[in-house]
Amino acid sequence: MKNVHFPVSLAAILLFAVLFFSSGLLYATTKMPAFSLPDVTGGKTVDSRELQGKVLLVTFFATWCPPCMEEVPSLVGLQNELARDGFSVIGLSIDEEGPRVVGKLVIKMGINYPVVMADRGTITGFGGVYGIPVSFLVNQNGNIVKKYVGYVPHSVLVSDIKTVMK
Repeated sequence: MKNVHFPVSLAAILLFAVLFFSSGLLYATTKMPAFSLPDVTGGKTVDSRELQGKVLLVTFFATWCPPCMEEVPSLVGLQNELARDGFSVIGLSIDEEGPRVVGKLVIKMGINYPVVMADRGTITGFGGVYGIPVSFLVNQNGNIVKKYVGYVPHSVLVSDIKTVMK
């Protein structure tokens, strides 16, 4: 009888490696791209250079995207809970209708973090946006350490952010 333990063991090791490396909390060397974009509610410029030293959750969204809208209360909560500890959410809208529509949403939903209109350069700088919501966790050194595709539960975001803040 052949030894079946080796293939099973190899499969277990490979599965562990995939799960470990895909957990995303390894500190990446990918720098967050620089951007300088006007806020949708007042035109104040949000400049990534002014955010250095903060942990960021940069999220691409659209007003017409149900999972994006479902995520907004969680993001507002994160901003409330962690802003005093050097954290900020940054919303980048990909809405084609422009800042007027997005600004109305910001007011309606009580969004308390900066929201800007994403431009082509910023989208490309983050590696392209092929679905929304998509978010990037950025450490104090400006490195992207995790990418989230789709809706992410609040508890997962809090845990990951606190891990990066340590």
